[in-house]
Amino acid sequence: MIETNNNQIRFRFCLTLVILLSFSRIVSADEKLSAGFLFDKFDLTLEPGHRTETVGPFYYSERKEDEQMLAVPPLFSLYKNSVIQNGEFDILYPLFSYENYASEWRLQFGELLSFAGGRQQDNFQTRRFTVFPIYFQQRSLDTNLIYTALFPVYGHLKNRLFRDEIFFILFPCYGETRKKDIVTDNYVYPIVHVRNGNRLHGWQVWPFIGREHKDLTTLTNGFGDVTSVGGHDRSFVLWPFWLSQDNGLGTENPEKLRASIPLFSTTRSPKRDATSVFWPFFTWVDERGLKYHEWEGPWPFVIFARGEGKTTSRVWPLFSRSHNASMESDSYVWPFYNYKHVHSDPLDRQSTRILFYLYVGVTEKNTETGMEKLRRDAWPFFTWRQDFSGNTRLQIFAPIEAILSDSRGIVRNWSPVWTVWHSENNLRAGMSSQSFLWNLYRREVNPERKKISLLFGLFQYHKEGTNSVTRLFYLPVSRKP
Repeated sequence: MIETNNNQIRFRFCLTLVILLSFSRIVSADEKLSAGFLFDKFDLTLEPGHRTETVGPFYYSERKEDEQMLAVPPLFSLYKNSVIQNGEFDILYPLFSYENYASEWRLQFGELLSFAGGRQQDNFQTRRFTVFPIYFQQRSLDTNLIYTALFPVYGHLKNRLFRDEIFFILFPCYGETRKKDIVTDNYVYPIVHVRNGNRLHGWQVWPFIGREHKDLTTLTNGFGDVTSVGGHDRSFVLWPFWLSQDNGLGTENPEKLRASIPLFSTTRSPKRDATSVFWPFFTWVDERGLKYHEWEGPWPFVIFARGEGKTTSRVWPLFSRSHNASMESDSYVWPFYNYKHVHSDPLDRQSTRILFYLYVGVTEKNTETGMEKLRRDAWPFFTWRQDFSGNTRLQIFAPIEAILSDSRGIVRNWSPVWTVWHSENNLRAGMSSQSFLWNLYRREVNPERKKISLLFGLFQYHKEGTNSVTRLFYLPVSRKP
């Protein structure tokens, strides 16, 4: 019995030694080692570069002409682009991430705790720290860029939360916001506010009474073109019992709106008339500018529109069909089937969805070149892509990619974990590759070479030109010169 065990140990030792010597021979011959799932190094199919994978999906590195990638999915990934000076580092994405573009950088934990910095347009370095939505801080050599805010106690912010400036004390007791040159002072937000700036003045004690007036102004764009921005008169009493709005004052299309919601609402202008009774149940719209008539009731569930500018038939969720000269939108038994088509040269885009993300099909066509970009997803089974060059990529499985189709973080950190089949085809270069169970089976083909590896590389076939070699247990068993 002891002798039998010793023989088994000697056999295993010899087999291991043979494998290691074979590895050494392959590497010394400067050939790319193929022992997938354990180790694999290969050229990329869709673009110049190479990739190394080790221990299945749990380590890979990738190098292209200007890009480098190192990852241990799903723990972390590191990406660098030397041309645009971009770097990204993720840990348990999206829990922790770091990103920089040249001098601009941002570090975040769960989108709640974040650090950021970089140079402003005036070349001053800034540092920003946020514990959202409680604490906001920015520091800079330019004292005009410094701010601190502890919500809701006291604070002053600049270029945050869609406003140029925000100042508050014991919010909602008092707050002041500025967007361009319009300043709004809020007292017990949102009940009382006073607004001034850009030939505008307004006030409100919501929901009891409010009034705002703005004169005609002009706006100059980045090309130096000057356009008119219409003025307005707006007021309410016991909102929404009485609403009065005169918009577009001083323009060619002034509009008057009078409403007592839900009793009635009327809108009158040279280009558009609309009347609602017991809104949202009965509404009539005459769009003279866009050339169509519309009947709604109750909105948005039942809508019928007819005319040159729009044709719609909707009884939601049973069916909805709507189109005009450049757009089409259809749905049946929503959300079972949805279809959208947008045509605006040189782009023509069509998308089909079944049960949200159960199936997604997107086709984008360049009408000038005739080239197409395609996407097909069947959640959670697969995702398939074709770019404008005709290159294709198939992945099985795809539980998140179909939903977050443009997330680089998902592709780098999570996709390798659950991708059991991966296939790529480079149409122009005549290259293709297929991988099953993290290179337990791998096949690569290009115009000069064909390579197959199976079962940790225990079987390998390599053909280059008229020469080929077949290996079993990493030892050559057949050669054709």
